[in-house]
Amino acid sequence: MKILDFVNSPQDIKKLSFKELQQLAKEIREFIIKTLSETGGHLAPNLGVVELTIALHYVFDTPKDKIVWDVGHQTYPHKIITARKEKFNTLRQYGGISGFPRREESIYDTFNVGHASTAISAALGMVVARELNNESYKVVSIVGDGSLTGGLAYEGLNHAGHLGYDFIVVLNDNAMFISKSVGAIAKMLIKIITLGLVKKIESKIDKFLRRLHFVGKYLLRIAKRFKLLIFPGMLFEEMGFAYIGPVDGHDLKELIEVFNNVKNFKGPVVIHVLTNKGKGYEPAEKKPEKYHGVGKFEIKDGFVKKDLSKITFTDVFSRSIVELAKQNDKIIGITAAMTEGCGLEEFAKIFPKRFFDVGIAEEHAVTFAAGLAVCGYIPVCAIYSTFLQRAFDQIIHDVALQNLHVIFMVDRAGIVGEDGPTHHGVFDLSYLRLIPNMTIMVPKDGNELKNMFYTAINYLCGPVAIRYPKDFVQEDKISFETFEEVSVGKAEIIRDFKNKNTIFLTLGPKVYNIKKVFDKKNKECGLINMRFLKPLDEEILLKIGNNKIIVTLEDNTIIGGFFSAISEFFVKNNINNKIIPFAVPDKFITFGKKTLLEEIIGFSEKEFESVIL
Repeated sequence: MKILDFVNSPQDIKKLSFKELQQLAKEIREFIIKTLSETGGHLAPNLGVVELTIALHYVFDTPKDKIVWDVGHQTYPHKIITARKEKFNTLRQYGGISGFPRREESIYDTFNVGHASTAISAALGMVVARELNNESYKVVSIVGDGSLTGGLAYEGLNHAGHLGYDFIVVLNDNAMFISKSVGAIAKMLIKIITLGLVKKIESKIDKFLRRLHFVGKYLLRIAKRFKLLIFPGMLFEEMGFAYIGPVDGHDLKELIEVFNNVKNFKGPVVIHVLTNKGKGYEPAEKKPEKYHGVGKFEIKDGFVKKDLSKITFTDVFSRSIVELAKQNDKIIGITAAMTEGCGLEEFAKIFPKRFFDVGIAEEHAVTFAAGLAVCGYIPVCAIYSTFLQRAFDQIIHDVALQNLHVIFMVDRAGIVGEDGPTHHGVFDLSYLRLIPNMTIMVPKDGNELKNMFYTAINYLCGPVAIRYPKDFVQEDKISFETFEEVSVGKAEIIRDFKNKNTIFLTLGPKVYNIKKVFDKKNKECGLINMRFLKPLDEEILLKIGNNKIIVTLEDNTIIGGFFSAISEFFVKNNINNKIIPFAVPDKFITFGKKTLLEEIIGFSEKEFESVIL
């Protein structure tokens, strides 16, 4: 029997010997690799935190003590240890367990999360609640080095340092450039620091220098600056945190020793832990970015099963920006830690000086783009729909208010599937539509996407948003040798609507689903690909006339998007039509296969057929 077979809760691992804990770490890695080869998921991040997760649950008294994970895509070992091992094969599947922490799923999941840089602020809220309630539990926040590129993390650190309450932040650092810090000297310093000796010495020096009325403050500043050159944790110490590290994140003995010593610390503390993404699986160790999030793969060689015969909307954007950047040296590519995901990898290789990955900092990305636009450049911000939400104020205040020519390529729009409600891009049409000066385009296929992008670059001024799904385009091949201008605010008539009682108005690729139903049932209905949410093609809407059945279709929330825009237009112009909306309902959609989720919310061909029968 495997040790993992006997582990069903954190209490079970507390009974294990050190040797058994090491074996457990090995078995958890094997379990994750085997399961994800069949289900897909976040592989490399989870392989990197196995020992860290075991040590946390071994030392702290969860669920009384609260562990708050940042992003949450590295919580598979946590889920396995906390009574979800038997359900792990249902990972990211409808009705199964989520790929992220969910409070509804387990008492060990303390905070729902899917976006980065949130854990410190959320955990600090729990710390303050503890103090207000006069309770005595520990709160540990796990934050990655990538998440520290987000401003929210520093806002939380600043507030925590100011309050001074007992609070543990574990910085999970998988950057290779500081791995050499792990060694005998570093281990010795860690032991000294965790025993409190260095803190006592620092306190004595501090008190002594403060007594020197004339030069004490000056010498104190020099001492602190000198320390900054020696100790990498000075930034955290200046914010009010004790700093410990770096610690080898794959050394269970060291992790357990440090956590045990820190558990009774008073005040906020940062523990700097070094880990390797993909640890224990060679393909993921060599290319952690490739195995960050993967589909099904072959365990033997890591081969990821992909349909290479088709191209995605992201692929089309990737090719388009490269081709147009060759012609226009004012085009700048910007992304927020999603170079490969947003299709800017090739652009970055060809135009390194015109490419900027700003880290997990969407707000900065947008305002940074605004500064470039002021100076005559054409910044292209490629950001996932749900991540762009974080920069809502910057879009309004820094871009639209000045009517700056910034192009937003809104990737992962609509239902995205297994990543669930934190990643479904179903709000962008609503939150972008309400912004003055904004042009919003929604391509139905690859050719329309490349031509809309070309139009946005060359024929428009002011902010432009082009949104598209995580999906394959309809075309097998697309030529990138020629581009065509798209008439802004003009719809495309797919099927003539004259003398038709039922008319479908669509935005995006779902027009092909409707067309398929029409062809199948041989029904005579009008079909219009609106293409633009803003500005609407008011001319064609006026031609529709009164007393029609209008069916709107959008993969966006029903509130404030395409359906709302059409309804508002008809009311404003005293046009009396019955409108039947197909849209995402006003609730958060769970995780599962995209086709299944769309069927559940009413995006199936059967539902489309019911309207035209």
